[in-house]
Amino acid sequence: MLVGFPPGQATDIVARMLAEKLAVATGDTIIVENKPGQGGSLGLGALAKSPNDGSVMMLAHMSAVATNPHMYKSVAYDSTKDFQAIGLVGDLPFVLVSNPAVPVRNVAELIAYAKANPGKLTNASSGNGTVSHLAMEEFKRHAGVDIVHVPYQGSARGLTDVMAGTVSIALETAAATKPLVESGKLRVLGAGSAQRLDGVLDAPTLKEQGIPDFTAVTWLMLMYPAGVPKSLVDRGFEALRQVSGTQDFKDRLRTIGALPRSSRSPQEADDYLRSEYRYWGEVVKRSGVGLG
Repeated sequence: MLVGFPPGQATDIVARMLAEKLAVATGDTIIVENKPGQGGSLGLGALAKSPNDGSVMMLAHMSAVATNPHMYKSVAYDSTKDFQAIGLVGDLPFVLVSNPAVPVRNVAELIAYAKANPGKLTNASSGNGTVSHLAMEEFKRHAGVDIVHVPYQGSARGLTDVMAGTVSIALETAAATKPLVESGKLRVLGAGSAQRLDGVLDAPTLKEQGIPDFTAVTWLMLMYPAGVPKSLVDRGFEALRQVSGTQDFKDRLRTIGALPRSSRSPQEADDYLRSEYRYWGEVVKRSGVGLG
């Protein structure tokens, strides 16, 4: 099972949980292999060139499948032709957070303050072209506000500056923000997921707070290279269905700030992949981001 990110990151943690459970369900030996680089695209390029005999799969991250091909000219795959979806595994939802000193407690107050003080607020992202950047640009477009983007290399540095008050707000994953909200170093303003989150992140969603047709999540999908026989795809889907349906797996996902998610069939997952590819292509086009 390929993973396009380094050990210890959320995608890698989920992959190792999933590999352990799938090995039990199938009787196969499943080895997780990290191939980090270019936001998951190096790993996805490796998957595209892998044998289509069912021996190699990947826990693919949404950005590598749906956003990176629209930003980079050099990705070594075609997201709509080179892969066979098995099924969705989970979502990594994003949360809008602020430094507690910023005089806002919800999205309506944030929008009102930003409109009264154009260009005064700043937002951190984990880098140009990342989901935290693109989704925040969509938020600003929907809300009609002027908030200055400050890109970082990774979420940790940006959130550190939000805690310090150097930057006002950030839209980052629940996994990254949860401990900082728990400690009182950040204030949660809203959830980018379709449903409310648990515990300290149980704030109204951005949709509930007047931002229509807006979600900020990255999904994780189990995929084969194209050409894997249908019988093997169906076998993989059935094993994934068994694993993802257990309460233990759902609970373990939630402990790291992920939300369980599943597909009704490999075809449904394939259709969703293509719709997300089209959607994020439009988002990238509107943002004007191109990374060469």
